[in-house]
Amino acid sequence: MNNAENNIRKFNRFELKYVITLRQAERFKASLPNFMDPDSQGWGGRYTLSSLYYDSPGLRCYHEKENGLRFRRKLRIRHYVTNGPLTEQSPVFIEIKQRVDRVTQKRRVSLPYGDALRLCNDRRMPDFSAEQPFFDEVYAFLWQYNLRPMSIVRYDRQAFTGTAYDPGLRVTFDTSLTFQPNRLRLHEDATTMPILPPNQVVMEIKINERMPYWLTNMIADHNLELMRISKYCRSIEAASNIPALKWRWLPAENSEDVLSSTLSVFSTLRQRMGIQSL
Repeated sequence: MNNAENNIRKFNRFELKYVITLRQAERFKASLPNFMDPDSQGWGGRYTLSSLYYDSPGLRCYHEKENGLRFRRKLRIRHYVTNGPLTEQSPVFIEIKQRVDRVTQKRRVSLPYGDALRLCNDRRMPDFSAEQPFFDEVYAFLWQYNLRPMSIVRYDRQAFTGTAYDPGLRVTFDTSLTFQPNRLRLHEDATTMPILPPNQVVMEIKINERMPYWLTNMIADHNLELMRISKYCRSIEAASNIPALKWRWLPAENSEDVLSSTLSVFSTLRQRMGIQSL
């Protein structure tokens, strides 16, 4: 990936979250096309996300969220799932998401999956000087708290974006939320467990400054109640409820071990010829 494709993207906004039923979600979505457009990502605003979260051995990022610290951060590698395989050269995002009082800030840079793992798992800097300050921050964050892969969260999303009358507005509906606490490889077939019951949906409203009046009225008409929920934190809590699961004490894999099972020209040839990987 060329660095021309690698400009840092920044988001500053307020986030409101609701846990609702599938039926409530369908009723709510029925009115949104009158005010919003489907997201350009995916098909009709529908796509699948996989996020690999990093945390300290003592789960510092988890506890900062649960304790409601006014300033907190978390690091993740995010992949927008496509029909093709995730390879070493496939684009992913490295993201730092942080909360400052009530404002959510997100900074992210796109780079190849292999380079993202080399930075986050091995502390090896990518060769993209244009984004050096961001990578320096990621590098310091990794070393300061000894961050390591901790959980993969996957879900399906349907997203709507605001029109010219409501720039910056975004409403998303996340379903089929699952987590994976071990063998943390984004490119492999998921071996996941549910975070929420299958009938529940996480609806998120993201705004830059103010909530449109029509959306405020819709929330009141549907009797929706705000809820503090973190998909990552829910994944850690779900894993902690499995007594035999000692995922936190497993050694973290280096990037080359992880990438050894990605599809490549050679691995594809091996599969066609029936040769087993060493």
